[in-house]
Amino acid sequence: MAFRVFSSVEECTAQFAGAGRCAVTIGNFDGLHVGHQKILRSVRERARATGSRAAVITFDPHPMRVLHPERAPLMIQTLEQRVAGFEQMGLDSALVLRFDRALSQVTAEEFIVKFLAGGLRAGAILVGANFRFGHRGAGDVEMLKRAGERDGFAVEVVPPVEVDGRIVSSTAIRAEVASGDVDGAIALLGRPFSLTGEIQSGAGRGRTILFPTLNLAPEQELRPALGVYATESVVGGKLFSSVTNVGTRPTFDGSGVTVESHLFGFNESVSGGRMEVRFHARIRDEQKFSGVDALRAQIARDIDTARKFFSERILAGNHSRE
Repeated sequence: MAFRVFSSVEECTAQFAGAGRCAVTIGNFDGLHVGHQKILRSVRERARATGSRAAVITFDPHPMRVLHPERAPLMIQTLEQRVAGFEQMGLDSALVLRFDRALSQVTAEEFIVKFLAGGLRAGAILVGANFRFGHRGAGDVEMLKRAGERDGFAVEVVPPVEVDGRIVSSTAIRAEVASGDVDGAIALLGRPFSLTGEIQSGAGRGRTILFPTLNLAPEQELRPALGVYATESVVGGKLFSSVTNVGTRPTFDGSGVTVESHLFGFNESVSGGRMEVRFHARIRDEQKFSGVDALRAQIARDIDTARKFFSERILAGNHSRE
């Protein structure tokens, strides 16, 4: 079955009319971290065991962006990344509901009737223990279980995942990335935090100091703390070890945050196209230098540090080029 993305429950109903029930989960799933992956694997396995469909309901934008925009979190991923992740996890479909004031007013009971028991014809619903839904979060796992007895679906609570004694969450990942601890974020995400977007033209200073860079215009809201990082960059479908500066270019009195990557062994002249930068380790803080010569010398040291980092990973047998 080809993976399908729906924007309304009516589309789901029309597509799967007469089809069997499905296993489904509900949530924002920002970051698709190891805890999310556990839930999605459970949905997939339940669906395969019962010969049914594996589905997810997610929301865009994040509900806090509508209800309390001043407290809305910076998103770890774009919607496109989340949806691609659902497909990679082996799900059959994703229902992406636009979260607006009208949807926020839907009661928990109405949500069950319209989206779960009705639209998706859920046979099993898998969620975390603290799952809440419906207007003002009035619905919980116990309410789902009572509705399941009435409407014929099972409810399974998937335990949280712990890493180093703490429960994995999108909030914890945001804190790690924002502080520059991208290595710590890897343990929670199960992969490096990455920025994606279009390559844009820079000021051209990179070539004048002998270290040409590609400048990324990130689509993600969340950015690592200002500094220099050992990274991997994907351009034209090829993966390159790289060193990346996230900063304001203080030596040149720059303004605005830029993401500039020097790719090892990359000699092409590129002024556009897609790029992904994966953050593996923080090398140092951003700093202002006395001039171009001092900056050039530090960049050379940063490159050596990044090369050593990736060489040690290869020797350790942990280097994976996806």
